[in-house]
Amino acid sequence: MKILGLDSSGLVASVAVVEDDNLLAEYTVNYKKTHSQTLLPMLDEIAKMIELDLQTIDAIAVAKGPGSFTGLRIGSATAKGLGLALDKPLISIPTVDGIAYNLCGSGNLVCPLMDARRNQTYTGLYEFCGKSMEALVSQCAVGIEEIITIVNTFERETIFLGDGVPVFRDYIETHCQVPFWFAPAHLNKQRASAVAVLGQQYYASGKVETAAAHRPDYLRLSQAEREQLEKQRQAEKGTSL
Repeated sequence: MKILGLDSSGLVASVAVVEDDNLLAEYTVNYKKTHSQTLLPMLDEIAKMIELDLQTIDAIAVAKGPGSFTGLRIGSATAKGLGLALDKPLISIPTVDGIAYNLCGSGNLVCPLMDARRNQTYTGLYEFCGKSMEALVSQCAVGIEEIITIVNTFERETIFLGDGVPVFRDYIETHCQVPFWFAPAHLNKQRASAVAVLGQQYYASGKVETAAAHRPDYLRLSQAEREQLEKQRQAEKGTSL
């Protein structure tokens, strides 16, 4: 089974190809470039390096969200375009699940944190039994204080990772009451290889979709949509007066 993995849900852009138990290639960039500038060139470079015929892949796994609205749109559009052109199914992987899977096999609790702004985080809480991952708290958008309170109730050593760690590090160090540590640099951000490996599991269990049916999962409204709703509420309030 050969899976192409894509993740542009956050600051990192990542492309990987996994075949069975082998990671054939992975290209990950965390730099000041837009994903529209990097994702397809990265895929093209990988294809050249491993002499990949894209027709030979079985499916395309993509981080479906939550995350950056722009990044998710770029990742989904890229996956949909490839799926339609190659006539291949898509596999939608929850972004937070994909980040957690970086630490597959850990005996500790795993808590990914993505910065969702306004002191909020896209997060979840996971544990592993071998390659099997269980979500104790499914991915959600909550305040940092809420997820740390939940972590404390489990009374187990916890590993934090994700681009939210630098944002919330001081809060974690002050309020986390269980033993904890932060994942090292090579494991603490989105990686398309984790998306691809999870994609293999989804594919084997029939969790696939057509390219036409794929939609990103933003989990919450964008800032523009929130501002529009607030304007509508204010207007309705003014009318009622």
